[in-house]
Amino acid sequence: MSLLVRNPDIVWRTEQRREQEVIEALERGEEVAERGTVILMFSGMMHQLNLVGGKIWALCDGSRDESAIVDLIAAEFEASREELAGDVNEFIADLLQRGWLRHDG
Repeated sequence: MSLLVRNPDIVWRTEQRREQEVIEALERGEEVAERGTVILMFSGMMHQLNLVGGKIWALCDGSRDESAIVDLIAAEFEASREELAGDVNEFIADLLQRGWLRHDG
């Protein structure tokens, strides 16, 4: 099992109010994919992650592998594991390539 760990050089925070606004918009059926809820600061640059990306980021705390993260995201968003697995794995692969995440263990 290869656990996922965030790069400790990245400063990040969840924008709580913004996250709540996005959740409410999602419940109304609005498109929210482009709305950032998590801010990352790395190498003098600011990046935003959307709601799902932010949830995945927060779960990469060194205690879970990709499979466990897919399970948790599927449960939280009431979606099938099969529906989300490819997208979650692709997102994690992108963060690994950028050096924002690493495998531990």
